[in-house]
Amino acid sequence: MTTVTHPPARATTTPTRRRARPRSGQGTYWLYLVPGAVLFIGVIVVPFFMNLYYSMTRWPGIGEPRWIGFDNYTRLFADDTFWLSFRNSVAMIVAMVVVPTLVGLLLAAVLFDYLGKRFDGRVASGLRATYYLPQILPVAVAGILWGWVLNPQTGALNVILRNLGLESWALNWLGDTGTALPTVMLVMIWVQVGYPVVIFMAALQRVDPELYEAAELDGAGWFRRFRAITLPQIKPETFVVTLTCTIAALKVFGPIYVLTKGGPENSTNVPSYFAYQNFFPKSQVGYGAAIAMVLTVIVIIVSIIFMRVQAASERKEGI
Repeated sequence: MTTVTHPPARATTTPTRRRARPRSGQGTYWLYLVPGAVLFIGVIVVPFFMNLYYSMTRWPGIGEPRWIGFDNYTRLFADDTFWLSFRNSVAMIVAMVVVPTLVGLLLAAVLFDYLGKRFDGRVASGLRATYYLPQILPVAVAGILWGWVLNPQTGALNVILRNLGLESWALNWLGDTGTALPTVMLVMIWVQVGYPVVIFMAALQRVDPELYEAAELDGAGWFRRFRAITLPQIKPETFVVTLTCTIAALKVFGPIYVLTKGGPENSTNVPSYFAYQNFFPKSQVGYGAAIAMVLTVIVIIVSIIFMRVQAASERKEGI
């Protein structure tokens, strides 16, 4: 008699999903984010919602704010000074973004591709530092300096013009409605142009020199190399410069406060200074908060548009 032995039945087990356990100490990493999160909430989130609340109140800065809903915004969109301040912001964008970016790009390319190769590297470094010097100066110092230069009676500019026999050209540059805004724009170009020069010079350092050498062997001139190699290679830095300078132009306050205080006749007024005028001299905190709120929303929208355009450009190029 033979005995048949069956293999022991394989134990059937139901697969169970193991719960991922955090590695030892991984949870403590979140503690490093706590200081930043606390600062972000205290410095950004809380003031933002406080400003939003005050923008819907009528409040002189003391006593209890009175809730008025969207009345400040309704008043704002019918205010001619508000629209004038935004038209002046467009002029500031030209002076702080368009002209400095174009001039800075050209200066950086000339310093890197021409002066840096034909002269001692210290020449290009010295010129770059010279262009960047206005960025180092505090806004108040730069404003006082230009206030002296542009003084209608004793300013250096008018003194030089009179000594050259150009008496009719000696104007009240910052005190006339026809010349105040263009003069402020020229000052802002002087202040701003060094920033893109430094950024673009750093960007050009990472461009592969073999690209330029190959283009030179093919007989490409300087402008063709600039258009075909330099501009595409430094596109990310161009986005950064354009975005940061646009935000700075929309928020510009210090130079306007020091040079003209928004005058004469609001010809140089900008949204941030218009908000300040209502916050403090006029004690219309609710109205000033509404102006600041609109400006904040515009800055956020502009930033989102810039970042989306940059992301679309990078996807197109497969970066």
